[in-house]
Amino acid sequence: METGLAGHGVVVTGASGGIGAACARAFAAEGARVLVHYHRGKERARALAEELGGAPVAQADLTVEADVERLFAEARDALGTVDVCAAVAGVYPSQDMPVWELDLPRFEQTIAANLTATFLTARAFLRGLAGSGHGALVLVGSTAGRFGEAGHADYAAAKAAIQGGLLLSLKNEIVRIAPLGRVNAIAPGWTESPMTRGLVDPEQVAALREATSRGTRLPKLG
Repeated sequence: METGLAGHGVVVTGASGGIGAACARAFAAEGARVLVHYHRGKERARALAEELGGAPVAQADLTVEADVERLFAEARDALGTVDVCAAVAGVYPSQDMPVWELDLPRFEQTIAANLTATFLTARAFLRGLAGSGHGALVLVGSTAGRFGEAGHADYAAAKAAIQGGLLLSLKNEIVRIAPLGRVNAIAPGWTESPMTRGLVDPEQVAALREATSRGTRLPKLG
């Protein structure tokens, strides 16, 4: 199938993680020029870049405005143009903490690492589209943002905002600067990755995958 991605510049945030790495590989397989972003996973990012034939790599803390602006400046220098951005980066707190025990610092950190990071990424990407007429932005939410997740209300709230209000606003705004532009969101269920590895056992992973594929209620963990 011809995807039209060959030769286009793509930034994948969080490419040192499981879903991000899979996205980077998929884009590269379609002939896209991919920039591999990482925050702390330097070795994983560099290994992936080497696997992709020497793809450019860039580090940035996506909760810091200056870092995000620098990331996209480096991406444009390395790729020529940034036509697509897959905003995959996010953080899932491992500790189960109901709202009555949830402290404000963790809540704010989770919102920043997921919602604020996605906003800053989207803003920097869209600022580079003026005059191009096209561009595609993919936001990564979660089933937690659709159904909620006990013990992780902070994460669920951040993902709900991404795939709700932020997505619906951006898809109407992008056409102001790129008439052929588009913004979409995906909401993966539980996926084995460096971020989630060890949080559930293999049997639970299998049950979660089955429930997600059928669209049924997710089984209780623990």
